[in-house]
Amino acid sequence: MSSPHILLVHGAWSDGSAWRKIIPTLLGRGHRVTAVQLPLTSLADDVAATQRAVDLAGGPVLLVGHSYGGAVISNAGSAPSVIGLVYVAAFAPDVGEAVGELGKDFPPPPGLAELRADADGFLTMTAAGIAENFAQDLPQAEVGMLHAVQTPTHASAFSAKSSRAAWKTRPCWYVVASEDRMIQPRLQRRFAEAMSASTLTLPASHVPMLSHPGEVSEFIDRAARQLRDRQEEKSAAH
Repeated sequence: MSSPHILLVHGAWSDGSAWRKIIPTLLGRGHRVTAVQLPLTSLADDVAATQRAVDLAGGPVLLVGHSYGGAVISNAGSAPSVIGLVYVAAFAPDVGEAVGELGKDFPPPPGLAELRADADGFLTMTAAGIAENFAQDLPQAEVGMLHAVQTPTHASAFSAKSSRAAWKTRPCWYVVASEDRMIQPRLQRRFAEAMSASTLTLPASHVPMLSHPGEVSEFIDRAARQLRDRQEEKSAAH
């Protein structure tokens, strides 16, 4: 039995290139991989885009979500073909919770002060915000790349209530970024504990898949192989 198809879901102010250091490693290990491109126009639109990718995969799927992408996979992950979830410095809202409401009992992360809204309600992050709070452990050239490719994200995505919480019914893995200045590390640990996730903690900024690609690739690979083994055991039992 083959490993599940790995769908990589980026976060806000980003695009599929956020996974550019992860994809070659996973492909090299024999996995099928797709980077989902979110429109970042609303939570519903982003979930729909991910659900289309799940349907196109046509078999068992491992969903991997970064940052706001965690909210997306928490909703799209209830599809029957989704057999596991990996959160990378990501939100994991419960049913009825909105991303913007999470972590209010902690000091606000400094990166939020660097968001700017346009007349249509789309948010972008300043160059200084990306350099100092989003990806402070990346070289300057990579920071510039992140700023160049960022996708404006509509503010309504952060106020939309989650309608599903797939992490309650799927095996989960979680990468905690201990130096994150966008999502509080203590909040990340709370998510990981709530979902009883296998957890990897890295001394990383908000983008561990770019600053620690080897460790994150290995973690995703291990999750996929564990899910494959579980599927084989179930098949053998029947």
